[in-house]
Amino acid sequence: MDDRATMPRIAGPEDHVVVVGGGFSGALFAVNLMRHEGPRVTLIERRDRQLARGVAYSAAHPDHLLNVRAGNMSALPDDPDHFVRWLEAHGKGDRKTFVPRTTYGAYLRELLDAAIAESDGRLVHVEGEVCAIDPVEGDGVALTMADGRKIAADTAVLALGNLPPHTPPGLKPDALPAGVYYADPWAANLAEGLGADDTVVLVGTGLTAIDAALLLDAQGFAGNILAMSRRGLSPRRHVDGAPAHRGVSDKPQGGLTDLVRHVRARAAEEGWRCAVDELRPVTQMLWSAASKEVRGRFLRHLRPYWDVHRHRLAPAVADRVEALVATGRLSFAAGKIVSADADGTQAKLTWRPRAETDPVVTRAARIVNCTGPQGDLLRSEEPLVKHLLAAGAIRPDPLRLGVDVDAQSRTIRADGTPDDRIHCIGPMTRGGLWEVVAVPDIRVQSWDLARRLSNAQWVGGEGL
Repeated sequence: MDDRATMPRIAGPEDHVVVVGGGFSGALFAVNLMRHEGPRVTLIERRDRQLARGVAYSAAHPDHLLNVRAGNMSALPDDPDHFVRWLEAHGKGDRKTFVPRTTYGAYLRELLDAAIAESDGRLVHVEGEVCAIDPVEGDGVALTMADGRKIAADTAVLALGNLPPHTPPGLKPDALPAGVYYADPWAANLAEGLGADDTVVLVGTGLTAIDAALLLDAQGFAGNILAMSRRGLSPRRHVDGAPAHRGVSDKPQGGLTDLVRHVRARAAEEGWRCAVDELRPVTQMLWSAASKEVRGRFLRHLRPYWDVHRHRLAPAVADRVEALVATGRLSFAAGKIVSADADGTQAKLTWRPRAETDPVVTRAARIVNCTGPQGDLLRSEEPLVKHLLAAGAIRPDPLRLGVDVDAQSRTIRADGTPDDRIHCIGPMTRGGLWEVVAVPDIRVQSWDLARRLSNAQWVGGEGL
């Protein structure tokens, strides 16, 4: 039987929005359109297990916790206690809890399933992959699926999540023995075939590397783990019981040097956690006001420090990481990979420690790419991204962090004009907003765009 015969029939465009990508950003946007009684929605996601959850919550192990307390993780900006009530109703914690990411994924899927059930057919999910989006004569867009299906709509919203990480410099996976290089740091078989005398090298020292280290430990790996990045910085911990900071209401005056001076002064007065957290309400404002040159300097020199202080570890996770470090099973190093060559069934990894001239050789049974998500469209192999670039329908932002968009989330064409028919939300818009990778930021962005496309700007809520 042809599976396509069982798919919902999709009519022509008439107040119809197609959302490409059904992870957190896309699913939440679709839910908000229904809540605003907006256009009918077709939500396209190629993997059912990632629907509403995305990679972050579908690939998580039960040991992987949210790095934000439950009290700030409601998916609904106009109902800040929504997730807390859900948690308490299911007996899974309270507002101070750092819950497992799998639990949050279940919450998101339940929220989307309820929206679909209550939509009277106005919100449907289609499983598949979009490989092209083209304008149609007059107005609207035509989407082409990988299996040949066509979908017509008024508007397409790209909710692509993050692009897969690039292969780290110095590595040629095809030249290594089978099973040595892992591009997926959340692979279910990450520790398969490893022994207590083996060494695993994690390329990256951020949150993705922490996930991989905990996953290796949970899967029973008893050997050594070396996490390496250019600076060797690892995420800091949240503090149990720390009071919430209201944040500043006006952005600090001056340029980047003045901002660094401001943060240092506040850190001396209130501690570095407060100094970082209180900038949260104005971070997007600071970023949008900065020139391309200033943003570039931030990315080159300050981003690694910002990341490890801004995106922190739940205390329970930090305890586990510190225990692995204390026993010598996990170490962090600052260095750069020079080469990786086959050495029997393993790899001979040559790397140069930071500020040193002599290289170090490590025999690695497994090398895991933990460099984190990327956004460089020009290096993407995604068929849809390549098609849109070739057609001039989208362009990279000036720093090649993702898709260039305007303040209304409209994509910017290659000729510099915004496109009313194609929008983009989520982490791929970080070039224009910077802070748009965490739940509190994405929920505001999806809420705002859903209001605009529903002509419901009068609805109250966060971000107004």
